[in-house]
Amino acid sequence: MFESIHLSSKGRATTNASKPEVLDKLGAIVGRENVVVDPEKVEPYGADAIKEKYPPEAVVFPESTSQMVAILKLANEYLFPVTARGGGVGYTGGAVPIDGGIVIGTDRMKKIFEVNVDDLYAVCQPGLTTYELQQAVAEKGLLFAPDPASYKDSFIGGNIAENAGGMRTPK
Repeated sequence: MFESIHLSSKGRATTNASKPEVLDKLGAIVGRENVVVDPEKVEPYGADAIKEKYPPEAVVFPESTSQMVAILKLANEYLFPVTARGGGVGYTGGAVPIDGGIVIGTDRMKKIFEVNVDDLYAVCQPGLTTYELQQAVAEKGLLFAPDPASYKDSFIGGNIAENAGGMRTPK
């Protein structure tokens, strides 16, 4: 059973993610400096290119898959919503935490693990921008065709989640 979502006096959704023990555990997972709770600093993470804003209770910046897994286990244990967010340049609301909880910012997850020229695939973290991946594969004589208009700001994770493509995608 899920915990109910409450609105704070400022109209911000609050869930179990606001509990001090949860914030402490998030800090233990990613480092305190990578957990943001200041309302002014989390506000930009409450919207994408749409106008509606739903500020999260915290923004957490993991650096690895293991940290991401630990965050999701904590969310499952304490029953709070998690919204993944890349560059925040979408128009669909896909990265907007409408039910409160936390936003996982993938800004620190920018590694390319492999570009396989023979089998034509890349393995990378979700915080890499489309442009960075395009440049990396171009160095190996390849083309990463998806090319959304925001390619210098959009993250690969968001491109995949939102099926963003752009004009070159049919290639």
